[in-house]
Amino acid sequence: MVEIRFHGRGGQGAVIASKILASALFKEGKYAQAFPAFGAERRGAPVMAFTRFDQKTITRRSMVYEPDHVVVLDEPILALVDVT
Repeated sequence: MVEIRFHGRGGQGAVIASKILASALFKEGKYAQAFPAFGAERRGAPVMAFTRFDQKTITRRSMVYEPDHVVVLDEPILALVDVT
């Protein structure tokens, strides 16, 4: 299974990027999940989005804690959020 975590700010497209990637992978015949994690804050607040995919059914339903890949959309967010 490959797991990807996106970090960005609200409104930058991290959530939609995660969904688009999962949709493309699904169309390639893979099993895929995409889901966000964010609070009730407004635009500009830190957000995370997750994508995981595999050749077989995915039973895991948790956030991605040890991703294979990390995508950071906003470099200054590195001072606020631990992306490792």
